[in-house]
Amino acid sequence: IGDLCHIETREDAEDVLAEVVGFSDHRMLLMPLGEINRVAPGSTVAAANHEVAVPTPEAALGRIIDGLGNPIDGKGPLIYNYGVSIRNSPPDPLTRKPITESFSTGISAIDLFAPVGRGQRLGIFAGSGVGKSTLLGMFVRGSEADVNVIALVGERGREVREFVESTLSPQEMARSVIVVSTSDQPAMLRLRAAFLATAIAEGFRDKGENVLFMMDSVTRFAMAQREIGLSVGEPPASRGYPPSVFSLLPRLLERTGNSSTGSITAFYTVLVEGDDMNEPIADSVRGILDGHVVLSRTIATANIFPAVDVLESISRLNTQICSKAELDLIARARSLLATYRQNEDLINIGAYAKNSNPAIDEAIEKRNLIVELLRQDHQEVRHRAEGFEALKEVLS
Repeated sequence: IGDLCHIETREDAEDVLAEVVGFSDHRMLLMPLGEINRVAPGSTVAAANHEVAVPTPEAALGRIIDGLGNPIDGKGPLIYNYGVSIRNSPPDPLTRKPITESFSTGISAIDLFAPVGRGQRLGIFAGSGVGKSTLLGMFVRGSEADVNVIALVGERGREVREFVESTLSPQEMARSVIVVSTSDQPAMLRLRAAFLATAIAEGFRDKGENVLFMMDSVTRFAMAQREIGLSVGEPPASRGYPPSVFSLLPRLLERTGNSSTGSITAFYTVLVEGDDMNEPIADSVRGILDGHVVLSRTIATANIFPAVDVLESISRLNTQICSKAELDLIARARSLLATYRQNEDLINIGAYAKNSNPAIDEAIEKRNLIVELLRQDHQEVRHRAEGFEALKEVLS
């Protein structure tokens, strides 16, 4: 399972590449990596005797490639490392460096309320149209990473060029690698794009680089595996997802993070169906990653961007990467926002009498100041230290 095969096609067209995904009645089950409209009964199938090659880190910089590692940007051929698998094992747990350094994203809502450590893995949970892609662009502009590796899995074809031309400047593109597999491509190709992008990020990490890895989205990766699993006869489980989806997710997500030489700080977007944060993929991914950032449709409707719900977002490494003073600021700001939210209906209808509760009075006074601090233009970059200084001033 996992080997590649060539399927001979009619009219001397190019062979179709396929991957072995299972066995049934002494026959192999194959999933194609390309169009199969020229495959006919009796077509010859032969072992490829090779794996998809991974471009070398130096050759991949500034390039856009597909799920098979082929360049699609018209900038010429790539140099490949034929000894690297796209399905590497995660680093040994005992060789991973502990996460002790902070990683500035340039986004106040995240740096202040879900602080990120170098080598941490976070999920971006949101419904459709709430600003996930815009947030990824803000990460690229504001982060302190040496290299950006971006996997666009199952995206609309229109969005790929928009992301490259509108989100990334020439300088940002020069230190980025983009791996693309659009929604119209075969499920196996979408799956391989995620594995290939992770392998490229691992190549940079092995060279001692500080890598920012972003994948949009894990949900479409899971949907691709669901399509494959159901087609080979796996039983559907939760919401139609077969068991293989839930075994494959940790094998992909655990590969990022720190190793003994470098780091991969990773952000994975999760498209929550019907804004249900407890749907199966969101629930599984949340249990694997080191924290999550929730984008709220209600906040986006109020024209507050990035639409981060700071009370629902959390980092599991706060205590390792934040000072005592920073933790105190975060706790106080969260408390004020939580107090305001608990009493928001009373405040909005005018039922709350001023000076009847000091905590609510302070929450009303500070809430709008905190919200304005978190509001940020998508082109603006705020360093982590500047954000904490501004928050300290608001709370003083």
